[in-house]
Amino acid sequence: MGEPELEPIAVITAESLPADFEACVATAGPCGSVDLGLTRVFALLGKRWTGLVVAVLNQHSAHFAELRRAIPGISERMLSDRLSELTEAGLVLREVDEGPPLRVSYRLTEAGRALGPALEELRSWAAVHLPELPRSC
Repeated sequence: MGEPELEPIAVITAESLPADFEACVATAGPCGSVDLGLTRVFALLGKRWTGLVVAVLNQHSAHFAELRRAIPGISERMLSDRLSELTEAGLVLREVDEGPPLRVSYRLTEAGRALGPALEELRSWAAVHLPELPRSC
């Protein structure tokens, strides 16, 4: 059975948050408040597959089929959705290579490349603090 089809979720921007969002965050109670910046980051990068797409593109630009092969388990629709969200967020640039054959490649923008050090820190943290996953290949 394949991956269930999910409706795409819109990218969260400052404009799409409720008008009183910052006030709600600032008055989160005795347990503290949620950082607005981290909320925005995890709303985008916390989605399944998004971080892996960015990690692959952090190494080099790639065509759609190359990305699909580099991320085992991701469906074509999910990859397309994630690339669209990352493009809308200004982290990925979609470039059409005039054919024949017509091909589309993706690369990180400057903002996307700026995530490289954070990804490396997460990789290092995982090596120390998370258990190894069984390797399937």
